[in-house]
Amino acid sequence: MKIVFFSLVLVLAGCSATQPISLVDTTHSHSDTMEIIRSAAEFAPNGVKGEYILKVKAAGNQGPFVYLNTELDYRDQRSVTVAIHPKLIPLFVAKYGTTPQKYLVDKSISVTGQAKRIKIDFTSQGKPSGKYYYQTHIRVMDISQIKVVNEHA
Repeated sequence: MKIVFFSLVLVLAGCSATQPISLVDTTHSHSDTMEIIRSAAEFAPNGVKGEYILKVKAAGNQGPFVYLNTELDYRDQRSVTVAIHPKLIPLFVAKYGTTPQKYLVDKSISVTGQAKRIKIDFTSQGKPSGKYYYQTHIRVMDISQIKVVNEHA
């Protein structure tokens, strides 16, 4: 009887150990930039999928990429950056009649994608200096990922 009871305990313990562990839901909807940044840092290097409502305060480009920022200074730790792929610029111009840099500043946008912490290296004479900081980026690869939600936010 003791062997049967002991065997039953082992079987039940084995079954409970093989139950799937519930995964953390990494899909979020945020408009608080600090919460977006915290979530992206928490789930780094993977990032956090979600729909984000952001107020665009500044825009710029580096090469063919367009960057929308929630702060005037893109290096500000409180800034979330929306990185728009170059292939989308002609589609954006066709849809809105102007570039994202001109059209989206001072507007609130909804962006669907993955907020991800990105390491930015400081360089000296074109080489990494060993110093760095982090930015939080949401990469836009499809024009449907970005929508204006308030023309005069």
